[in-house]
Amino acid sequence: MAHHGIEVLYTVLEVLIAVACCLGNLLVIWAVWTCGAMRRQPTFCFIVSLAIADFLVGVVTVPVAVLVDGRVRTSFYGCMALCSVVIILPLASVHSLLAIALDRFLRVYIPLRYKRTVTQMRTWTTVCVCWFSAVILGFVPLFGWNRYETLAEMKASNSTTITCTFLAVIPMTYLVNFIFFICLLPPLVLMMVLYLCIFMRIHKQLRGSGASGSESHTYYQKEQKLAQSLLLVLVLFAVCWLPLHFMNAISFYGATVPHQAFYVGILLSHANSAVNPVIYALKIQKIKSAFWTIWTKYFICKDDQETTKSSQTTANPTTNEQDLIVK
Repeated sequence: MAHHGIEVLYTVLEVLIAVACCLGNLLVIWAVWTCGAMRRQPTFCFIVSLAIADFLVGVVTVPVAVLVDGRVRTSFYGCMALCSVVIILPLASVHSLLAIALDRFLRVYIPLRYKRTVTQMRTWTTVCVCWFSAVILGFVPLFGWNRYETLAEMKASNSTTITCTFLAVIPMTYLVNFIFFICLLPPLVLMMVLYLCIFMRIHKQLRGSGASGSESHTYYQKEQKLAQSLLLVLVLFAVCWLPLHFMNAISFYGATVPHQAFYVGILLSHANSAVNPVIYALKIQKIKSAFWTIWTKYFICKDDQETTKSSQTTANPTTNEQDLIVK
């Protein structure tokens, strides 16, 4: 009974996270896409890529994660395809975060050549590479690195379907040794090193840029603020995703991890996609301004117009009403 209650609570929280992911990240994509100035800047193209991955977490990953908790029967390869989708989106997020870090690095190290080097064509090519590489790495189990013993048991029992669970088809060796130790940790370490270099460079430039109001000083101050905001996004990603991967590693190497702890780790990893739009709105001025523009244009203004129209109707009686008044 207690386990059933935990499952219900887990499902309800997943639904709430999914709704927040969809609404928040859809607003981010809308804000950047309707603002031509942001749309032409490489950094915001990569932020859109990250927002798309976070949006798909709400649309795809959360429903699939709930289904593959033993709530659906599928074929072996159908179950594997569902589980692979869950892996692809965090990989796309990692690659987008790495692209953002590299973009910021180039922005402060080669400011004069930056616009010639980081063109729109190269930016969107990089976005495509981020997603293509994530798809390839996420679909590795379909190419053979899977729980083939489960398939053998199905053939032995003459069964064509299984109760789909993540670990029934995806081996822990793939999750821990490949996804965690190769696809996640090295990029995170590299990004931390890049941001360390970025802040050291900015600090050096601010110290040597002369007066506080100079053009160079203002430029590097803006870069510092944006880099701090994007570093916060990276730190939150690490804080939200590493616990689940640490639990996988601990479980793989012999220790017992309670099933409820995995639920908490999964919820935390999915919640990261709902938190990112809040960070953008609070910390990145251009996105904050775009949010406010959308709000005033499509929500507040409409209400004001309706109020104005109704007040005008009340103040100006119709023709029939005027005739009655005259009579």
